[in-house]
Amino acid sequence: MLSLTVHVQPGAKRSEVAGEHGDALKIRLAAAAVDGRANAALVELIAHRLDVPRAAVAIRSGEKSRRKLLLVSDPPADAVLRLLGG
Repeated sequence: MLSLTVHVQPGAKRSEVAGEHGDALKIRLAAAAVDGRANAALVELIAHRLDVPRAAVAIRSGEKSRRKLLLVSDPPADAVLRLLGG
């Protein structure tokens, strides 16, 4: 299980991993923070980047905040390294 702290910027020009924000991974999302759209886009982006099903990504805390804690079940190590830029 991977625990990942992210700082989300909704309403961006495009969805992307944008580096670090303090001790969190900065994520820009094209989706607006309305009706859970940004959260759904976040789960989709992380699942795609880590090559896991969407069901393997859960928002543990921060559903209504820019700072979120994600839990990811069994991500491949090489995908985690790519996501973190290593």
